Amino acid sequence: MERLYGGIEAGGTKFVCVIGTNPHDILAEERFPTTTPAETIARTVDFFTRHADGELAAIGIGSFGPVDLNPQSPTFGYVTTTPKPGWAQVDLRGGIQRALHVSVAFDTDVNVAAFGEHYWVPENRALDPLLYMTVGTGIGVGVMVNGQPLHGLLHPEAG
Repeated sequence: MERLYGGIEAGGTKFVCVIGTNPHDILAEERFPTTTPAETIARTVDFFTRHADGELAAIGIGSFGPVDLNPQSPTFGYVTTTPKPGWAQVDLRGGIQRALHVSVAFDTDVNVAAFGEHYWVPENRALDPLLYMTVGTGIGVGVMVNGQPLHGLLHPEAG
C-alpha cells in the first residue's frame, strides 16, 4: 500500500487540505475560509482525523506569511508579523504537529508551489534557478536554486 501524505495550502483567504499519494492521486480534499487561528487549525485537524485515520506519513504546509523558516528558531513554523488579524505569532506548524502526531514540513506558500513545479514537472527540473510567481490575496515569488527552495535572512519579496 502506498504511503499517504497530507498537504495544506494555508492561505490568507482560505485553507485547502488534501490527502493523497501524489498530486495525481488525491483521495480527499476540503476548502474552507481562513477565520481565527483556533477555528482554522481545529478544522484542519478535523479534516485529517476524519480522512486519514492515523495513516499519514507526513504533512506539508505552504503558508501565507511572513513566517519563520529557521528550524533552529524557537518560533519555527510560526506565522509571524502578518497583517492578517489575529494571526500574528501563531504556531501553525507546531499546533498541527502536536494535534496529529505526525512530521510536518513547513515553508512559504510560494516556495511550496515552486518546489511542486520543480519536482513534479520533469521539464522544469532543468530550470535553475526556477521562479514561481503567484497573484492571489498577495503577490509572491518562490525560488528554487540547485533543486532547493531559496531561504536566507529574508524571503525574497516581489509584490
